[in-house]
Amino acid sequence: MAVPFYKYQGTGNDFVMIDNRTGIIHKSEQELFERWCDRRFGIGADGVILLQLHPDFDFEMVYINADGREGSMCGNGGRCTVQFAHDLGLIASETRFLAVDGEHQAVLEGGLVQLEMQATKLPEAVLESGFYLNTGSPHHLEWVTHLRDFDVAEVGKKWRWHENYQPGGTNVNFLEKKGSHQLAVRTYERGVEAETFSCGTGVTAAALLLAYESGWEGSFEVAIETNGGTLQVKARRQPHGFDQIYLIGPALKVFEGRI
Repeated sequence: MAVPFYKYQGTGNDFVMIDNRTGIIHKSEQELFERWCDRRFGIGADGVILLQLHPDFDFEMVYINADGREGSMCGNGGRCTVQFAHDLGLIASETRFLAVDGEHQAVLEGGLVQLEMQATKLPEAVLESGFYLNTGSPHHLEWVTHLRDFDVAEVGKKWRWHENYQPGGTNVNFLEKKGSHQLAVRTYERGVEAETFSCGTGVTAAALLLAYESGWEGSFEVAIETNGGTLQVKARRQPHGFDQIYLIGPALKVFEGRI
């Protein structure tokens, strides 16, 4: 069977998008998804996203990692799915959809997708100089210097499989401060098992950590440089965590085809 697909990217985080409203693909097709994500023998992507019908929402997003297994929340994937739904004519400029971590709302404005993320707790200090925060996906965060030359792959593997994060493991983010409200972030992603150009839940976690360590109160905004471009995170600090969290950036269709 030839399956129509669409390729989207959000700051270099790229996805194979499937309009699965008729249920042509089941999320258990691990070998198939892994083959599609292969950059030499398939389409090539960091993950596969199935856009599906849901009786209570505009649509449901099912995210599959590059290893073919269903993953936790993907922020850039969520933004790409919103743009995909818009391009399909399923939504206009606002939407409410379901993902693995629950309900999300989003707005398309000025060529950008503003995706509301789930409220979360304050970061937790862990493992020597690191921090942990779950923003829909688990993230280990560390401050570094000279981020551009940092060995993300080697050090990322160390924390990705650390015994404290078993059995599921964690994503690993390395942060460098560039200004009072500006960061650079590089991420080693579980499921991809490599550095990606950008990670939406990762930069969200990084922005919240900056706010936490800076002692900010109320609403704030942080710009985050990734290898694939710049994202913005807006949020509000509360006594025991953060809410009104928005991940903001471009989401673009690259090409479409059949496989």
